[in-house]
Amino acid sequence: MNSELILAIESSCDETAAAVVERGRVIRSNVISSQIDLHTLFGGVVPELASRHHIGNIVPVVDAAMKEAGVGFGDLEAVAVTAGPGLIGALLVGTSFAKTLAWAHGLPLVGVNHIEGHICANFLEHPDLEPPFLCLVVSGGHTHLVLMKDYGEFEIIGRTRDDAAGEAFDKIARAVGLGYPGGPKMDRAAKDGDPARYEFPQAHIDGAPYDFSFSGLKTAALNLMHHAEQVGEEISVPDLAASFQAAVVEALADRAMRAVEEFGQKRLVLAGGVAANSCLRQTLEERCRAAGAELVKPSPVLCTDNAAMIGAAGWYRYIKGQTVGLDLDPSANLKLGDMP
Repeated sequence: MNSELILAIESSCDETAAAVVERGRVIRSNVISSQIDLHTLFGGVVPELASRHHIGNIVPVVDAAMKEAGVGFGDLEAVAVTAGPGLIGALLVGTSFAKTLAWAHGLPLVGVNHIEGHICANFLEHPDLEPPFLCLVVSGGHTHLVLMKDYGEFEIIGRTRDDAAGEAFDKIARAVGLGYPGGPKMDRAAKDGDPARYEFPQAHIDGAPYDFSFSGLKTAALNLMHHAEQVGEEISVPDLAASFQAAVVEALADRAMRAVEEFGQKRLVLAGGVAANSCLRQTLEERCRAAGAELVKPSPVLCTDNAAMIGAAGWYRYIKGQTVGLDLDPSANLKLGDMP
């Protein structure tokens, strides 16, 4: 078989997704079944419920992806699946199903790192993008500055020491009553707010200029709300959202642009769920333009969890011969660059 088509499956958190991708660059189908409405009732993702719903969703989602692409299993070269990081129960659903498909149809199996998938989402919309490049990965669980040296080869030059940026957004959104999912709701609320209304601290880590820390920022926002409650002052939710967002974005942009300059990069790639944040995208666009650099970013639908990005990453693993056996075990804490 030389179809250059790969079926990809993603189930690391609360989206059940499947896609058919051609040559790691062309989306033939990309089907996503979200559980947001379910988990909103609980203010966040409930792992056990996520796993149960993946079990019910995965067959129709894969069937829909194959039908939308107009292909059969005989047209595929391989099956790719997210092997971590993520919720272990959710990952087990996706990997178990992918292993079954690979065994039943005699197809090679490729295990993919979820964070690598986010980075590779950019290949789907930017045909001229090739490594090496500098990437800012910003999601609910990860905040990394990464040098992608080649396909599947990464050097992490900066990372968060505590909360990820997306996690900080989610916690403050919950605290001010915006609910789940926190990141998009904070972004929307901030559009009506004054980013200079409340002042928040910036953390700087001695000896680690590219590392991030958001726990102090989160604590400062919570203390502000508690103090206002104690003295009977009303907090403006739009102003708080805008001020908090501005502080997070400044921390991300400051380190990313410092790396662009110090590593002599002319291209900054953005990836991860928080890459959909409108303030972050606009700020990095402006600063890259001023620095004579190009910002490469995926469309918002490819920033959040999807299977097309897993297909992109999986294809480059596959053509390098990096397949896995049917004994593949997912890892909730799989590190970027590690083989599943």
